[in-house]
Amino acid sequence: METADRPIYMISVAADLVGMHPQTLRIYETKGLVRPHRTPGGTRLYSEADVERLRIVQRLTSELGLNLAGVELVLRLEDELRKAHAQVERLQRQLRREVQKVHKQYRRDLVLVRDERLPERQ
Repeated sequence: METADRPIYMISVAADLVGMHPQTLRIYETKGLVRPHRTPGGTRLYSEADVERLRIVQRLTSELGLNLAGVELVLRLEDELRKAHAQVERLQRQLRREVQKVHKQYRRDLVLVRDERLPERQ
């Protein structure tokens, strides 16, 4: 688990970090805008990534005037974009590996052909 995804803050601390009331965080969780980790006892634990997401929600609502439905749409689109970028990066890495394999095979084949055509030296 990445450090940013490690659940470490209880709801009161997370609320203080973003300058919101804990009830606001509960509402955001109900709306699906943030998904804090739950302990076996049901305690919400927020990660750095959750806190950053709450800050984004705060900016979208206070600075841009979006309602929660608009915020939900923006966050969903950002999540989809992030997944698409990750998939593109995976495909690029896979393509580079395949190109390297083909290149190695191509070079090996060239060496074999060149060796077969050279006249024997005496």
